[in-house]
Amino acid sequence: MKAPALPADESYRLAQLRALNILHTPAEERFDRLTRLARRLFGVPIALVSLLEEDHQWFKSIAGQSGETAPRNTSFCGHAILQDDVMVVENALEDERFHDNPLVTGENPVRFYAGCPLRTPAGAKVGTLCIVDHHARAFDAEDCHTLRDLAAMAEAELVAFQTATSDELTQITNRRGFMTLGQLALNECQLKQLPASLTFLDLDRFKEINDTLGHREGDRALMDFADAMKVSFRHADLFARLGGDEFVVLFNGLQQADAEGVLERFDRLLQKQTRDLNRRYQLHFSSGIVEFDPHHPLSLEQLLESSDERMYAAKKLRKQTR
Repeated sequence: MKAPALPADESYRLAQLRALNILHTPAEERFDRLTRLARRLFGVPIALVSLLEEDHQWFKSIAGQSGETAPRNTSFCGHAILQDDVMVVENALEDERFHDNPLVTGENPVRFYAGCPLRTPAGAKVGTLCIVDHHARAFDAEDCHTLRDLAAMAEAELVAFQTATSDELTQITNRRGFMTLGQLALNECQLKQLPASLTFLDLDRFKEINDTLGHREGDRALMDFADAMKVSFRHADLFARLGGDEFVVLFNGLQQADAEGVLERFDRLLQKQTRDLNRRYQLHFSSGIVEFDPHHPLSLEQLLESSDERMYAAKKLRKQTR
């Protein structure tokens, strides 16, 4: 068996994939209709929309089979994203890359595979629309053309999801995306009995920037703040702009004390960034951290409400001590 190599742009590719904000979201009819259509058009038992993470593939849609993930090192899709066009394996037993692959030698074996890479608007190949059969079969030029058309539709749906869950100004997750993805993250923490911490962030004296320097400079300040968040927080953390000058971060796997340390480092980076950019303002924020207890879980809404209350208490205290 030949495990798929990593693309030359792997780090960039993963960043583009995660920026879609779609990983581990629930099944959606707009993707499921494409895999159902692919099954019917090609007469195959299995069709998938597969997205390639660092060490596994995750199925946004899977028709004809159960399961949500599979290892990347045995995947056909891992090989498909290395190509610019449709990858066709008409008989896996006759292909040196796959003839002894466990997917080929095991129960309900893969014999035929065709997968078309799915690209982001920036060109990163993040996954495939693919079809699988348990019997070897031919796949001609017209078939490839049809699979490309279906893949183009899947790409459009990926972009639509990103647009709906991204903040237009700062290009980070918006409220809608955070409420969806945040609750999914908390559900996973509860299932795995892991801690998490949520903090509400509110810019201090942001109105003064708008009033004295203008709304264009205010927008620049919001973008600066979001850029600092992108640098400071981990891929595992979920951060978003809820609206106006209000932001939020969900730290997966961190207890409150650890989250406080991360916020202190974030504040130092924010101040350095502002100085390096020679801005006419300083950015400061008030925050309120609450810890998620997997043994006594609260909903995302409840955590947000509690964090918001703590943030406003901190902001009030800061005003009193100026």
